[in-house]
Amino acid sequence: MTGSQKTRDMLGRDQLTQVSVARQRLLSELKAITPPQETVELVQALGRISSQDITSPEDLPNTDRSTMDGYAVVATDTFGASQSLPAYLDITGEVFMGMMPEGAIHRGSCYKIPTGGLLPEGADGVVMHEHTVPVDEKLIEVVKGIGSGTNVIRKGDDIRFGDLAIAAGRRLRAQELGLLAGLGIAELSVFKKIRVGIVSTGDEIIDFKAPIAPGKIRNINSIALSGLINQCGVEVVDYGIVADDESIFFSTIEKAVNETELVLFSGGSSVGMRDLGEQAIERMGQPGILVHGVSLKPGKPVIIGLCEHTPIFGLPGHPVSAMVCFDLFVRPAISALSGCPLDSTDFQAIVQARLMRNINSAAGRLDVIRVQLVQEEDTLLAYPVLGRSGAISTLSKAQGYFFIEEDSQGVSQEELVEVYLYQ
Repeated sequence: MTGSQKTRDMLGRDQLTQVSVARQRLLSELKAITPPQETVELVQALGRISSQDITSPEDLPNTDRSTMDGYAVVATDTFGASQSLPAYLDITGEVFMGMMPEGAIHRGSCYKIPTGGLLPEGADGVVMHEHTVPVDEKLIEVVKGIGSGTNVIRKGDDIRFGDLAIAAGRRLRAQELGLLAGLGIAELSVFKKIRVGIVSTGDEIIDFKAPIAPGKIRNINSIALSGLINQCGVEVVDYGIVADDESIFFSTIEKAVNETELVLFSGGSSVGMRDLGEQAIERMGQPGILVHGVSLKPGKPVIIGLCEHTPIFGLPGHPVSAMVCFDLFVRPAISALSGCPLDSTDFQAIVQARLMRNINSAAGRLDVIRVQLVQEEDTLLAYPVLGRSGAISTLSKAQGYFFIEEDSQGVSQEELVEVYLYQ
């Protein structure tokens, strides 16, 4: 939808788009974009997105192993064993770590075995050391019987040859790297990291390190947004602060579009004579503006556009509004461009909490309410952190947020709400 195709109400005003519709419109456009791939070494793969299914090249473990310190036995030799009626077994060998066991176990005999030791031929279970009593160096009493397979991990019990180990589109954590290391996989194919360009706009914006002067505002957004982008595991390219000058602003946005895979600018998304964001997106190419204005508080004036394969977001200048829009629109776009499936964006922790005051809302918009969480006995309590959209301290005080849906006029005290936790 371009600027000339906007839907207007009976009074000629631009109608706001529902958040869910805006997200769907954006992600639908991103389906056609296939991120490039590259091969990396396993030690460099933490946080990367797998670009291909990885199947197991072998059984893991590759042989039967003990999961306890104790004695490898033929399980039927221990049936019915108890403190009052122990089973007696001869110690005829010992398993050493990293070595193949010598010989085999026969009925009435056992081998000493450590945790992780290879199960000797003939054995089908391990009696824990705690369930034995030594008679002498060559004989033990077993005071608790076991069944076949007790305290043993069988060949392929972890993962079998040919099984799917890691699906394409999976963000690789330390756990996945451990699995791949166990399978001897030294390198793998991942999607290339995308680069996100940030442009801060406004004659009133100054570097956050500069002394403050009347009428000036320190550049909060570039620092805060860079932090959120880094949390997504992608690279940030900061194009600095750009004055409200048409030629400078347009050339900077064009440069960012040409050099990065996703562009954010903040401060130029509200209605006004000096608002150049909409014009810039339309100049960059098709399809142009997808959304301008959503039924959201805070964050209503966000602009979402697309220049061929590069999403462009005009975020509100107020830091809280900008960061809310990042969570709802930019983060899913980064996830999609990074190779994650569109129907399963990266996991965000959600907890249930009891709301500790009434919150009113205007029907027809999605309200994002920031909360502090307090654990009281077995109940999690949610205290709303209220403040204007420019009050960055409200975000610093909050551990998460919940939504008041468009069809609701508020939430009552004592109701349970689903709180999305900030990272």
